[in-house]
Amino acid sequence: MSLDAERQIIHYRLEPDGQEALELQVRLGEACAPEQNSPEWTRLAFQQCPHCPLKAEIQRDCPFALALQKLVRLLAGHASFEAVEVQVRHRGREVRQHTSLQRAAGSLLGLLGATSGCPHTRFLEPMAWFHLPFSSSDETLFRVLGTYLLGQHLKAQKGLSADWQLEGLRESYRNLRKVNQGIAKRLQVACNEDSSLNGLVLLDLLAADTLYSLEQSEGELDGYFSWYCDAMIDV
Repeated sequence: MSLDAERQIIHYRLEPDGQEALELQVRLGEACAPEQNSPEWTRLAFQQCPHCPLKAEIQRDCPFALALQKLVRLLAGHASFEAVEVQVRHRGREVRQHTSLQRAAGSLLGLLGATSGCPHTRFLEPMAWFHLPFSSSDETLFRVLGTYLLGQHLKAQKGLSADWQLEGLRESYRNLRKVNQGIAKRLQVACNEDSSLNGLVLLDLLAADTLYSLEQSEGELDGYFSWYCDAMIDV
């Protein structure tokens, strides 16, 4: 496998106790193609998010919902409390964790959403190329801030206006929470069991936690940057 292919493909393997393994491959940089017989819950007009900029008369399907089809089919008949051994392969590395199917679904939902082409999740796409499965709240905050500020630096280098006050990032997370609510309504129709839906709930809690940290900063990451603060004091 070439280096480019290693970067582009993220492979998830979920092994429920005593059951057949479940596998899903996510290919980065490629939008999910519509299926001729895709289910009704993937239609853009079905439970469309109120702030969605897409038009149902122009585009038939919701890109986020399309991206979730394979995951919903994969997890059909499985419940969120099931224990699974998860193996994630990407960039020549392998991450393993024994966790609940709910948490595994949450990690996959975040990845699929970021790469789906949904206008309100596109800001997360750069993070998907450096996917970190099962990230904690402080890891997510660190990655989100670093990604967004690097993006602003690149914009500034090209002579574009940069958002150093993070207003755009806060607004993006407010929009993301609305998307999570909309997708939850679709998944209530789509899921036979609760694993995907509970995974989304877990993901939304993480989004809420990140948004809270952005709006009500209490220095969650200050301890990791003591050298920077000490250097400023010394000067």
